[in-house]
Amino acid sequence: MKNQNMRLTIGEFSRFCHVTVKTLKHYEKLGLLVPNEIDEWTRYRYYEVSQMRQLNGILRLKAMGFSLEEIRELFDEGTHKPSITQIEEKTMQVESQIAELQNRLKALHNMADSLKHIEGMERISIQRLPPIIVASHRRILKYRSCLKELCENIIDPELQRLGCKRTQPYYCFDIEHEKEYKPENIDIEYCVQVDEMANDSALIMFKQLEEVPMAVCMKCYGPYKQIYDQFAEAFRHIDEHGFEVAGPYRTQYVDGEWNQKDPNKWLTIIQVPVIKR
Repeated sequence: MKNQNMRLTIGEFSRFCHVTVKTLKHYEKLGLLVPNEIDEWTRYRYYEVSQMRQLNGILRLKAMGFSLEEIRELFDEGTHKPSITQIEEKTMQVESQIAELQNRLKALHNMADSLKHIEGMERISIQRLPPIIVASHRRILKYRSCLKELCENIIDPELQRLGCKRTQPYYCFDIEHEKEYKPENIDIEYCVQVDEMANDSALIMFKQLEEVPMAVCMKCYGPYKQIYDQFAEAFRHIDEHGFEVAGPYRTQYVDGEWNQKDPNKWLTIIQVPVIKR
């Protein structure tokens, strides 16, 4: 090792530097670290000891977030060190990535908490519905089954166009504004909770929904057509516990055909505002 002219095979160089042969060949292909000598007949690759320092520089820059392309540009410019400006730009990129990861982590925690809460709920429970901001779309639907197509083709694309940030975990529901049951031409409002108010568009209206101090919430599993069969149980609970309905109910969609193939695992929660009789 004291002889600066000693040659190292690619295997030896790999072993001493703790870098795979595959990585060394990749760096060679990119022109980042080319063997000092390639035998004309055997095509064996040989490295000099001095190239260890060059490899360490590549690994150090890579660990700081510089891409191999950026590192190659530095080498092509004759320097192995980024400028202060380049370091500051990379710092800003890393800070942005950290913020994005923190938001992602928060969203995952919120979703986990929400799922734990839902799983821990009794099938029927009394809950407070906090005040929220929603993006709302209201129209007369020919049939209730048209709601899926409305969401996919109109509401979701419009929310994306407006740049709306949905609150994590997603909370979406519909409200029927009919005073009696109608099999068709139903007045339905679809709401999605969002982080902040925005300017209304031709399709979306933003509004603040006030707190609902008490709501009877019932978990319903199965296809949507079965939901209405379970209303009798919810209203029997309301009556037996001395409540009366205090406003339009919400139908919250938790699991459905977008994430569950088995319709029997679809989860919908009916939320009926109530007051003590």
